[in-house]
Amino acid sequence: MSITEEIVHIPADTALLEGELRVPANAQGIVLFAHGSGSSRHSPRNNYVARILNNNELATLLMDLLTPEEDRNYDTRFDIELLTQRLIIATDWIRNKIQTQRLPIGYFGASTGAAAALQASAMQTSVGAVVSRGGRPDLAGDGLNRVIAPVLLLVGSHDFGVIELNEKAFNQLQSTKKLILVPGATHLFEEAGTLEQVANHAADWFKIYLASAKC
Repeated sequence: MSITEEIVHIPADTALLEGELRVPANAQGIVLFAHGSGSSRHSPRNNYVARILNNNELATLLMDLLTPEEDRNYDTRFDIELLTQRLIIATDWIRNKIQTQRLPIGYFGASTGAAAALQASAMQTSVGAVVSRGGRPDLAGDGLNRVIAPVLLLVGSHDFGVIELNEKAFNQLQSTKKLILVPGATHLFEEAGTLEQVANHAADWFKIYLASAKC
């Protein structure tokens, strides 16, 4: 499959967010990745998921929502409001880029990035689907009640503590939703075959719901 890859820089107030945009030929949608605290667009796990999405005719944008200086500040890493606003800025940028402006948009969030993805989707009715991997959707707070996009929560069956937080958030969501416990997986999905399951579940979810979403 032919895939166009491009390093991009997205202006966000005084910051400049760096990312990697991958657009397969005949892309049917685009997924923006919101990384967790202490992670980056170079995350091997999210890059693996992105490649699977690309193979399923979904474009991806892996980006850093914080600058290196901001990421060194522990408090900023957990500033969900800031992460949310940066994700919305990146979404607007994608909507205005000729190469991607007609593609329906989805979010893939990990750890604290899942909360930002849910909050951002609650503020934009055009977001077609959200997937969380080992996320902290509970940190989205009251925003969970306003989400209308279909939401898939993926949690390791051995990720004790995070399972309960996802169950709590799941009960607050009012939109189409599904919670999947990946058998044998811990928080980072390092066990054989578990990350592959995450990627395949995510690809199926985005293909179903972005197909009916309006860009």
